[in-house]
Amino acid sequence: MLAKLRSMAVLGIDAFDIGIEADIAEMLPSFTIVGLPDGAVRESRERVMSAIKNCGFDFPSRKVTINMAPADMKKEGSAYDLPIAIGLLIASNQIVVENSDNYGIVGELSLDGTVKRIKGMLSMALCARNIGLDGLVVPRECAQEASVAEGLKVYPVDTLTDAVDFLGNQSLRTPYTSDIPSLFNKARQYSIDFKDVKGQDHIKRALLVAAAGSHNIMMIGPPGSGKTMLARRLPTILPDLTLDEALETTKIHSVAGLLEPDTPLMATRPFRSPHHTISDAGLTGGGSYPRPGEISLSHNGVLFLDELPEFNKNVLENLRQPIEDGKVTISRAAMSLTYPAKFMLATAMNPCPCGYYTDPRHKCSCTPQLIQRYMSKISGPLMDRIDIHIEVPALSYEELAQKTQGEESASMRENVATARNVQTKRFEKKENIYCNAHMESRHLRIYCELDSPSQELLKNAIEKLGLSARAYDRILKVSRTIADLDGQEHIQSNHIAEAVQYRSLDRKLWLGG
Repeated sequence: MLAKLRSMAVLGIDAFDIGIEADIAEMLPSFTIVGLPDGAVRESRERVMSAIKNCGFDFPSRKVTINMAPADMKKEGSAYDLPIAIGLLIASNQIVVENSDNYGIVGELSLDGTVKRIKGMLSMALCARNIGLDGLVVPRECAQEASVAEGLKVYPVDTLTDAVDFLGNQSLRTPYTSDIPSLFNKARQYSIDFKDVKGQDHIKRALLVAAAGSHNIMMIGPPGSGKTMLARRLPTILPDLTLDEALETTKIHSVAGLLEPDTPLMATRPFRSPHHTISDAGLTGGGSYPRPGEISLSHNGVLFLDELPEFNKNVLENLRQPIEDGKVTISRAAMSLTYPAKFMLATAMNPCPCGYYTDPRHKCSCTPQLIQRYMSKISGPLMDRIDIHIEVPALSYEELAQKTQGEESASMRENVATARNVQTKRFEKKENIYCNAHMESRHLRIYCELDSPSQELLKNAIEKLGLSARAYDRILKVSRTIADLDGQEHIQSNHIAEAVQYRSLDRKLWLGG
C-alpha cells in the first residue's frame, strides 16, 4: 500500500514543500530512502523502527521504500522522522488517516517515540502557511516558534502516539495559539545599558553618531580602556526591530540551531563577536551543505571584531562585498544560496602590538616599524568601508570612582530613532539607500552641500592634518548624520569639525608620520 504525506525542507533560510511517500511491497525485508537524503535522513531508519515498536505498533517486515520529492533537492536533518513513521503506519494499514496530505508534519523521533525539537521551525511554518495547508503538526517544544506564523493552525504533539491520535480524529484537537505582539513587546529588553559605562563620554557620542547613520566604527585604544564594554552596548541604542526584521532575524538563528527554546521570536538586535581565529566559512558561511556564518547571524544587528589585526587577512577581505551588498552568496557545485547580511560593523584594536602606544601611564616597547607593520594588517579597501575611527583613552581614577550614571540607552535610542526617521524621509524611493552610511558620491552632491565656512574648515583639515582623499566622503557622510542628530537641515561648520575628529587613522600625525 502507498501513503502520501506533506512535510517541509529548509534551503538557505527559507523552506519549501516536499512530499513524503511510503510504499510497502510483498518482498524481502529492506528499507530504502530515495530523494537525495543526507546521512541524518538515512539514519532515520533506526530511529523510526525503534519508535514504532516502543509505541506499541508493528514495524513492517517487508520491502519499505520512502520517496522524498522533489527528488533533485537535497534533504538534510532529522525533521522527517515523524512523517516517515506515520507514513509507514498508514501504508501498513495499522492506522487510517483521511486527507493525510492536508497537513504538514515535521519532527525528530527519539527511540521511545518522543517527538523532539528541530531546527528551522519558523521557516517551515511560514512555508506551510503560504502554501495553504490546513495545519502543521510540530514538536511541542517548537509550537511557540511555529505559532509566530500568524494564520497557520499549529498542532503540537509530544509523542508518535499523540500524533497518530490527532490525525485519526483531527476535530478533537485545538490549535496552539500565542499572543505574538505581547511576546514581541515583552522581549524587547536588553540586560546591559550605556548608563553603566563610566566616563568615555566622547566615545559614547561617537557610537551615537555611528548608530544614527549606520556608520561602521573602529575603536583604537590600550587594553582595559573599555572598547569591548562599549561595543556590547551598541545594539541597545539602535532603533527597535520591526516585526518583519524580527521574523527574518529569527529565521536565520532558527536555521542555524541557535534559537533559545524560550525565544519564539527575536525582539532585540543580535550582537555577534567571533574570535579572531575564525575561518572564512565561519565568518561568511559555508560548508558542504551551506550554513549561515557570523555575518548573517549579525543581520539587522552588530558584528563586533575585537583585536582586528589578529584576524586572518583573507578572512577580513571576505567582509568587503557583504558590507556593500547587505547579503552573502555561497556557491557550491550543486547549489548556490544567498543569506542576508545587513549588519553594522564595529571593530576594536590596540594602537600597537604591545597595546600601550597611546597610553601615557605605560611605556610602549614597540618600534615605529613594528607599529606600522601592525597597522598595515588592515587593508585599505576594508578601511574605506569604516566611516568612524575613534581613539579610546585609558580611564583615570577619578572617572573610575565617579558615582553618577551616564545617559541611559533608552534616551540615546530615541535620538537615534529620530535621526533615522529623518533619513528615511530623505531617501524615500531611492534604491537601496536607507541611511547616510549608504550614500554614494552622487548623493553626497545633493544632500551634503556645504556653506563657505564649512568648506574652508574642511579644506584646512585635509591640508593641515594630512587627511587622506578617502576621508573626504566619510567626513561628509558623518557630518550629515551629526546634522540630523542636531535637527539641522544643512551641514554646518561645527558638524564638519566633529566629523574630522572621527578620522584618527587618516592623520599624518599618527605614528609620527
